[in-house]
Amino acid sequence: MNRNTFLQRSIGALLFISAVPSISSCSKEEDDTGGTTPTAKSCLDNGTSSSISSNHGHTLIVSKADVLAGSDKTYNIQGTSNHPHTVTITSSQFSTLQSNQSITVTSSSDDAHTHSVTVRCA
Repeated sequence: MNRNTFLQRSIGALLFISAVPSISSCSKEEDDTGGTTPTAKSCLDNGTSSSISSNHGHTLIVSKADVLAGSDKTYNIQGTSNHPHTVTITSSQFSTLQSNQSITVTSSSDDAHTHSVTVRCA
C-alpha cells in the first residue's frame, strides 16, 4: 500500500469513528484499569434517582425493590421541608420504570401548591 492510499483509508476511518452516535442512556463507571466503561441505566439493577420541581427540601427515594414489586405505592416526600406532600406511583408507572423509562407524577397539594416529580433509572 502506498502512502496516499494509507492516508485516504486512515482519514476515512477517523471520519467513520467520529460519526458513530454516542449512547445517551449510559453513564460511565471506573473499570479495573482506571478507565471508564459505559453502563446501561437500569431501575431493576441500580434503583432510581428523583428530581422535584420547585423543590424546597422534599425528597423521594424509590428503591429497586419497590420497582421490582411493581405494586401501587404512596410515598411521603416531606424530607426537610416544613410541610408534607405525597406521591403515588401506580403499577402501570412501575412497569414503565421496569422497562428503564422515566416517569413524571404530580404530588398531592399542600401549603397551596404541588410539585412535579420525575423518577429516572440510575
